[in-house]
Amino acid sequence: MKTLAFIIRIFLIYLALSVGCFLMLRIILEYTSFKDKVQFLAYKQAYVHNPIWRTAFYVHVFSAIIALLAGFTQFSRDFLKNHKKLHRLFGKIYVWDILAVNVPAGMILAVCANGLLPGRIAFVLLDSLWFWFTFQALKSAIKRDFPNHKKYMIRSYALTFSAVTLRTWKLILSHTVTIDPIYLYMIDAWMGFVPNLLVAEYIIRARKA
Repeated sequence: MKTLAFIIRIFLIYLALSVGCFLMLRIILEYTSFKDKVQFLAYKQAYVHNPIWRTAFYVHVFSAIIALLAGFTQFSRDFLKNHKKLHRLFGKIYVWDILAVNVPAGMILAVCANGLLPGRIAFVLLDSLWFWFTFQALKSAIKRDFPNHKKYMIRSYALTFSAVTLRTWKLILSHTVTIDPIYLYMIDAWMGFVPNLLVAEYIIRARKA
């Protein structure tokens, strides 16, 4: 029988995910105007007219939300138990959206990221780990090694959710400290995904215990 504490914890987790997805959708809708100075594009005027970079940007923006929403369903035991076919379908959408679409586009953006070399290293590392964890989750599922599949999916989704935490940390830092924008991007690039991975590892070890 599920305890009240468990129900509250699950409710808070899904509430946070829901709020994160909603805020991401609001940001993405602004990019549907395809104007050159909307949101983040205002800081990327050196690249915004480059057709390769611009294509990668819009591919990443409009497809990342698909991974965010598809992964949203993958951690519910009730959903897995009662809707196995949908679980597999959303899992396939999640995996191939990341491996075939998001990672290639994200790598183009990573090598041109703000924050000079430290910022670029952070995003290249994020993109590489995102690919590796997602690929390992897929490989484990094919082998029917479901314990490892769950572990790698937790790690993968932690990095998928960095789309939300990157923007959250940027808001927090920009409103609490006075700092040069270059250094802000450096810090935000690492804060956007490293704490997520630490939380993911804590969840994995807590489940094992």
